[in-house]
Amino acid sequence: QVQLVESGGRLVQTGGSLRLSCAASGRTFSSYAMGWFRQAPPKEREFVAAISWTGGSTNYADSVKGRFTIARDNANNTVYLQMNSLKSEETAVYYCAARREWNKKATTFTQYTYWGQGTQVTVSS
Repeated sequence: QVQLVESGGRLVQTGGSLRLSCAASGRTFSSYAMGWFRQAPPKEREFVAAISWTGGSTNYADSVKGRFTIARDNANNTVYLQMNSLKSEETAVYYCAARREWNKKATTFTQYTYWGQGTQVTVSS
């Protein structure tokens, strides 16, 4: 089992940058694929980015390609989401998630097993 705790969310201006962190418990962190999702009610939770066990494979939603970067540090059980050129419509609660198998097609929230509590990102113009 994996427990996840996100941090780093805050108020940022349009065009600004922010780095989110997700700290995982458990010695098997490196065997999980990790993902970031976001949700702004009343919308459904949507896929943002994912990274494989080793970090060698990544996947991004089209809307964030070229602006967001996902990375992981298996030695410190942490996954990051670097977000640049933020837009006001990206205001949401950002969630970290984990699943056992890496699958580039796993882009829906139902395909992930473990979730953090979320961190609020507010992009203000």
